[in-house]
This record gives sequence, C-alpha cells and structure tokens, in this order.
Amino acid sequence: MTFVLIPGAGGLAWEWHRLEPELRVLGHDVVPVELPAGDDSAGLAEYADTVVEAIGERSGIVLVAQSFGGFTAPLVCERVTVDLLVMQNAMVPLPGETFGDWWSNTDHGSAYRAYAATLGLTPADLEDDRVVYYHDLAHDLVEEALRLDADQSSTPLDQPWPLERWPDVPTRVLSGRDDRMFPAAFQRRVARERLGLDSDEIPGGHMVALANPEGLAERLDRYVAEVSRD
Repeated sequence: MTFVLIPGAGGLAWEWHRLEPELRVLGHDVVPVELPAGDDSAGLAEYADTVVEAIGERSGIVLVAQSFGGFTAPLVCERVTVDLLVMQNAMVPLPGETFGDWWSNTDHGSAYRAYAATLGLTPADLEDDRVVYYHDLAHDLVEEALRLDADQSSTPLDQPWPLERWPDVPTRVLSGRDDRMFPAAFQRRVARERLGLDSDEIPGGHMVALANPEGLAERLDRYVAEVSRD
C-alpha cells in the first residue's frame, strides 16, 4: 500500500519524518506531502491539487490526515481512488463549514478547557506550544519543531468546506490518547456526531507521528489488513 501523509496547519512534511521509515519497514510506500501553507494564493482546492500531484500514478492509496489536514483529505478522495482514509487527530468538517466555524460548532473550547483542568494546566500553559502540542516529545524534537514552525495562510481557513457529503471511502478515526489540543473524548464525540463512527485511541499527543511513530505505523498497518479482509 501507499501511505499518503497530509500534515496539519503549517503544511510541513517534516511532521512525518519519524513515521515514514516505520511504514517502510512494514513494506509500504510512503508519500509525505508538503502543502503550500505559506502561499496566500493557495486555498483548499490547491491543497488538494498538491496531494493529487504527489500521488501521481500510484495505486493502493491510504490517506492519513493530521489536524487541519482533515479539511483536505476528503477532497482528494473525490479525485483519486482511495482505499482507506485515516483521520488522525483530525478536524472533521461539515459541508459549508469554515475552519473558524469548526471550533465553535464543535464546542471545542469547552472540551479543551475542561480537559486542561483535569491535568492542572493554567490559562498561561495553554498559550505555550511546548505544553499543548509537544509535551510528549524529546527536547531536540521540540526545538526543531519550534524552529521549523511555518506560517499558515488564512486563505484556506476562510473557505467553506466544499463537499456536500463525506466521501464514500472506508474511514477510520484515530485519536491520540494524550492529545491536549483535541482531547480524545472530544474527538470521540465529533466522530460519532459527524461520521457515525467510533474512534480508536493510541498513546501519544497531538503530534503522535512524532511521539509514537512505531505504534502509529503498527496501527495503520493493522487498518490496512482489516480493509483488505473486508
């Protein structure tokens, strides 16, 4: 199978650099996608174009979408044959919903603050990317992530999600058990409300591909086996 890895806001293929070798060891092809996140002329359509171009003539496609990548991956499913879509700590949009709408429509803020309170995190803690996104990464990875921190254009964030319905593609929802940005219970609720699906959990925070690449690769490989049996 070919795993096509779609990053979140900032569009960095670097998010996947620890997962890629783990998937290759399991015998898969891997295409980490770099999105044109800093380009104000690029919207959701251009993001989908970038992924489709990266796929090229490959077949046996598994799309893995991280965070804001959840807005792009379903658009790709409308244009190429996709065997499996994995929403990994990903935003699940509704037709016509913008990035900005998503936060209020899902009542993210309440879930985020409630979960943070159970961890004893303060409002000041929630302003620190080290605490929210990178709390379970080694120091050198945190520093590299902060150094590479890429700008995200507002162009795709302001665009309504253009599909009328979720694509007819086998879909899995996979949550980081320790995700502080999108708490696992929050992801579970959104998956049920919007996709009618249960979510699975895996050890790791929001950047689980960096924190637990071996475990993530094993779970993705298992999903492929399940879909093949179906």
